[in-house]
Amino acid sequence: MSLQSSLTQAINQRADFLAQSEVNQTDCFRLFHGTVEGENGLNIDRYGNAWLIQTFHQTLTEEQLEQITDLLTALTPLPVIYNDRAKRNSRIENNLQTEHHEFACSEQVIQENGIKFTSKLRHEGQDPLLFLDMRIGREYVRANSQDKTVLNLFSYTCGIGTAAAMGGATRAVNVDFSSFALAAGKKNAELNHVSEVCEFIQSDAFPALRQLAGLKVGGRRGQKLPKYPKLAATQFDLVFLDPPRFAKSPFGTVDLINDYQGLFKPAMLATKDGGTIVCCNNVAKVDREAWLASLVRCVEKQGRQVSAIEWLHCHEDFPSFDDNHPLKIVALNID
Repeated sequence: MSLQSSLTQAINQRADFLAQSEVNQTDCFRLFHGTVEGENGLNIDRYGNAWLIQTFHQTLTEEQLEQITDLLTALTPLPVIYNDRAKRNSRIENNLQTEHHEFACSEQVIQENGIKFTSKLRHEGQDPLLFLDMRIGREYVRANSQDKTVLNLFSYTCGIGTAAAMGGATRAVNVDFSSFALAAGKKNAELNHVSEVCEFIQSDAFPALRQLAGLKVGGRRGQKLPKYPKLAATQFDLVFLDPPRFAKSPFGTVDLINDYQGLFKPAMLATKDGGTIVCCNNVAKVDREAWLASLVRCVEKQGRQVSAIEWLHCHEDFPSFDDNHPLKIVALNID
């Protein structure tokens, strides 16, 4: 099937979704998920007042870019930004015309279910400041935060914390190491008038989480520990754990394949009895049921029990092979 045919088919399959998105005040979503829909490494997203094309494996030809642009502008006439990330470490390599470059580097406001988020299609990082496949997570947190305290770990631009505040949380604590990401998170809180509910802690997740869980802060063998914010032991009604696939710091190693429990255990200890912990794992080769079983065992080893399990599935704009999406999200009620 040609690229043009694949994209047309994807648009037609999303007809109901696109109509509902407009009703739901959502102008950020995935229009084409190439890995599943016929063009590996090509993603096309709507981010507010622009279409964003991204390539991760193969640079588009001028003819391909023109075909895609024609289809997108026929659907909704918006600027089309192309970020070619097919070469070095997913860094954006291609230049844009002056007008499009200025637009891509400017701050935009997008909406998801009526919640406003700041976005930039090009900036010092790599992504446009909101991960669209996590929409279901933000919806769950918003629907389950009324009068609750929420801890958002690896918060990035604090979409989960903002959703919690919009859902009536009394306190939404966002923890991330990046000052740039937290600055965007503060902007999100301001856009939605929930700054008084949201808190922002710039910290490595390991010392923050271990302190909140009432555990001693340690580090990797032979590593001198840098300074970190001092926090009191605190438990939350809802904890959201969304770590990256792999990362190292003097305090520990994030490894979603071999040691998810290293983060899950203190996060679970920071969850109140009767509370909920939402866990995310974005590694495709991790088996969903085996991962869940390991989480349940970890809870039971601490003398607690999982009283309810709810899987959160990505929306239809992120189709998957055999309904087995790489991003796995599960909410566990813990007693």
